[in-house]
Amino acid sequence: MIGVVGIVLIFVMVFGGYTLAGGHLEIILHSLPYEMIMIGGAGLGAFVLSNDLSGIKHTARDVAKVFKGPHWKHADYRDLLCLLYELIRVGRTGPVALEAHIETPQDSPIFARYPKILADREAVALICDTFRSASMNYDDPHQVEEVLDKRMETARHDAEHSTHALQSVADALPALGIVAAVLGVIKTMGSIDKPPEILGEMIGGALVGTFLGVFLAYGLIGPFAARLKQVVAEDGHFYQLIREVLVANLHNHAPNICIEVGRQNVPGHARPEFNEVDEALRTLKQEAA
Repeated sequence: MIGVVGIVLIFVMVFGGYTLAGGHLEIILHSLPYEMIMIGGAGLGAFVLSNDLSGIKHTARDVAKVFKGPHWKHADYRDLLCLLYELIRVGRTGPVALEAHIETPQDSPIFARYPKILADREAVALICDTFRSASMNYDDPHQVEEVLDKRMETARHDAEHSTHALQSVADALPALGIVAAVLGVIKTMGSIDKPPEILGEMIGGALVGTFLGVFLAYGLIGPFAARLKQVVAEDGHFYQLIREVLVANLHNHAPNICIEVGRQNVPGHARPEFNEVDEALRTLKQEAA
């Protein structure tokens, strides 16, 4: 919703201010379709040229995040802490008891209680692979930390692909606007014998290209890329929490301590309160009794 508000503000302030200053929208509206074909089409072509098919699909899906915001909310962080707590407690009873949950998480009653997390392949894989490493005696916390850091860096790089793709288009749009404007000037020079009022209208139409390139770059596509980068970074905290809790578990801290380490690493706006997590864990213990 906030994204829609931002777009409305951009259009109202830019074109409203232009109109209030005495500008006429007729010239812009007359030239807009042709300039949009040239600039938008060239920008789209450059985007397709610089990305493979999977990157194009990835970016198309990620654009919705600008309006939806982060995928993981306050309740999801609480659920993740509860899920990890249950798995740690089972793991402390022995690797055999834990094996059924990490080898086939889709059939695990523990994972089944948290369907949103279960639906995220990266989160489930991160949890299961780390527990699996510990069960294989690959339990040096420092080694696991290094492996997790490299894995998360790779995942973050992949998640930021759309951000870089959109920013590249935003960087190219002002230059493409100049190209469209030059073409408009070339057209105008071919009609140099026309009356001044006609030439003025043609030159104004040519300048719409420069305006449109800059407007799209800094008013829409650039902010889209910036917002998308912010959303990707916020969602990355969810996987960082998994890392912190599981590394604390490898240090053989008590399950409650592991969960508290994770809770403290949740961003403030999404961090569950201590009492909230404590109550949720107490409920899990009562259900397991």
